[in-house]
Amino acid sequence: MIGSPKLDRIDINILAQLQANSGMTNVKLADAVGLSPSPCLQRVKRLEKAGYIRGYQARLNVSKLVENILVFTEVTLSDHRRDDFITFEREIVKVENLQELHLVSGGYDYLLKFSVRNVGHYQDVITRILEQRIGVDKYFSYIVIRTLLDRGHVPLRSLIADDRSDGAED
Repeated sequence: MIGSPKLDRIDINILAQLQANSGMTNVKLADAVGLSPSPCLQRVKRLEKAGYIRGYQARLNVSKLVENILVFTEVTLSDHRRDDFITFEREIVKVENLQELHLVSGGYDYLLKFSVRNVGHYQDVITRILEQRIGVDKYFSYIVIRTLLDRGHVPLRSLIADDRSDGAED
């Protein structure tokens, strides 16, 4: 990243710790990364200012609150002009039940992830999307039966690992 400060192993450790538990106190974070609280807080502020930390949030156990299902949807657009992609993206992000939106390569254009109450609710959501006429040619839906793994974080240390380490976590 141009203009971003170079990260050292302590910065990476701070990011990994916060990703695992964004609610930890600065004192606990400092202890976990081997710093005193003041320099640790300075580093966190620098990482926030540089845009490495976008925000903090709680991960909810939604199934404790309400019954819901996840649905992955493959979407293919009818046309593939630049304006078609812009129109679709501008409108689809307004759908409240849409949790993720990915432009992908391969046999379809987008992969969407919805969180809805049930299949009927999903059908209502997808019907409203189709009625908007935002360029959807076809879609395929995949209802999640059971989530076996949701790490909720990226493997930061292995993504940033030096090529000489062969991807091993530190």
